[in-house]
Amino acid sequence: MVIRIVLCGGCADLGAVIAVLEQRFALSGQVLEEFLMTLPPYVHSFPPISAEAAEIVILGTMPGKASIATGRYYAHPRNLFWRLLADILGVHPEAAYEERLVTLHTARIALWDVIQYCTRESSLDSDIDDTSVVPNDFETFFASHHHIRRVCFNGKKAKDLYDTHVAARVRTLRPNLEYVQLPSSSPANAAKTYADKRAAWTNALR
Repeated sequence: MVIRIVLCGGCADLGAVIAVLEQRFALSGQVLEEFLMTLPPYVHSFPPISAEAAEIVILGTMPGKASIATGRYYAHPRNLFWRLLADILGVHPEAAYEERLVTLHTARIALWDVIQYCTRESSLDSDIDDTSVVPNDFETFFASHHHIRRVCFNGKKAKDLYDTHVAARVRTLRPNLEYVQLPSSSPANAAKTYADKRAAWTNALR
């Protein structure tokens, strides 16, 4: 557990991690380096995109590799998220990222992920190691976003993770929240047509 916290706390310097663990466990640097290199890759989510006036929050699972590489939500070119938001809110899907975020703020929509960090080999939700999941701090989030009335999940996995790791702690704090599971915008979700997805997302966000 100590190793997990250190590795996921934003420290990119392996030498610094080894120095901390050497001091804590009195092990040689070489032994620790060999051990750390065998650990599965942890991925860390982004801060929420939100304003105090937000009334709806859309929750995904964890940013994919394309998003992590760019530091932007839903950066994979085949993910339908921004196309859906373009159809619903009127912002161009290829507008500057900052402009798209302003449109979310104006529509009183917040954006975040259920997971704070976890291990995952690929960008697929099915590759998330459920035993490694640490959720984001939703108690603090909802305490500072009093106007949120609806939580929309971008796919079944996001809802399942929220139900497992978050729902019980939030229920007493915000018992009247409405929950809506949306069809995933991921390119891996080919079970529904774009028209079906757009209809579901439009109903939830308006």
